[in-house]
Amino acid sequence: MSRDRLQKELEEQFQWFHSHPELSYEEYETTKKIKELLKAHDIEILDAPLETGVVAVIRGEEKGPVVALRSDIDALPIQEETTLPWKSQTPNKMHACGHDFHTTAIYGTALLLKERQKEIKGTIKLLFQPAEESSLGALKVIEAKALDDVDVIFGIHSSSQFPVGTLGITEGNITAAVDTFQIKIKGFGTHGAHPDAGKDPIIAATALINGLQTIVSRNINPFDPAVISVTHLEAGNTWNVIPETAFLEGTVRTLSPKTRAYIEKRIREQTEFIGKAYGVEAEVIWIAGPPATDNDPEWTEFAREIARKQGLGIEKPYPSLGGEDFAFYQQTIKGSFIQIGTGETYPNHHPKFEVDPAALSIAAEYVAELGIQAAARIK
Repeated sequence: MSRDRLQKELEEQFQWFHSHPELSYEEYETTKKIKELLKAHDIEILDAPLETGVVAVIRGEEKGPVVALRSDIDALPIQEETTLPWKSQTPNKMHACGHDFHTTAIYGTALLLKERQKEIKGTIKLLFQPAEESSLGALKVIEAKALDDVDVIFGIHSSSQFPVGTLGITEGNITAAVDTFQIKIKGFGTHGAHPDAGKDPIIAATALINGLQTIVSRNINPFDPAVISVTHLEAGNTWNVIPETAFLEGTVRTLSPKTRAYIEKRIREQTEFIGKAYGVEAEVIWIAGPPATDNDPEWTEFAREIARKQGLGIEKPYPSLGGEDFAFYQQTIKGSFIQIGTGETYPNHHPKFEVDPAALSIAAEYVAELGIQAAARIK
């Protein structure tokens, strides 16, 4: 398939995916569309127990290793503010993180691999993963045992850091571990004029918020990246009543497993002792998300080699404490997570975020070559 023909097909499908965004675990129409496109080109769809999402399979004539190529398909609860002719048709839902680009690029990869099926030494699985924005969608695929036989896995993500034709590739961490904490505080409600008759959960919550901010600034080595952000605080509903309860929650981002465990310990300690100091009950609910990505050095260098052969630019991505549930796969499967330059624009998750569709065929061709050559490399 010529690049022009491929590009035309991918742009058409990309516009459909962008204009029909669906949130995590709700990607029913997206899943239906992907299956229709694959079936139209006689591409095998794995019978995996997934409510949303698709795993396609292209088998070479020779038996051999299994390579997985991963995209994600969900959107975000954001009202789109672009002027694109194909902007979202659904209020308060938008592909503001490039997952429509990922889906379309891997669909293009599937088309190219189908044409080159005789060259494949083994099997290539194409993963259209649901619910990445939940941070836990990869677990659905793992639970479905869809990747149990995979020897190496590659993932892609659009990047507004780089122009079209440039890839961001690096060893080790490219995204951070993502954890959520929720803290429930129970005091004793009273009249706002008589605070001495109650136990004020708001004062305890504000003291705790200030305390949490000292964990990174005073307990963590400045050269060890970590973030604690309190993003939600709720207490009371009127001006003259000290409420009974307060609630706060936020996120922790780390690269080091040791630091990740230490911050959880310190949050629990501060919550316990600040609660006691203010005479309130305080409970921590810890929701562990994906670990930090860990790009395998050998497979990452291999990804660079393929990029060089295709005449693509290669840059080292800026460090990020954003999260990526691709890291769950890397706990048991070696591989690399690669950024695809899609032109400088507003940042991910911004209502004016865009990707340049010109990168679609470039990404599809690169990932197809990556899959074929990876399968040939494994003995």
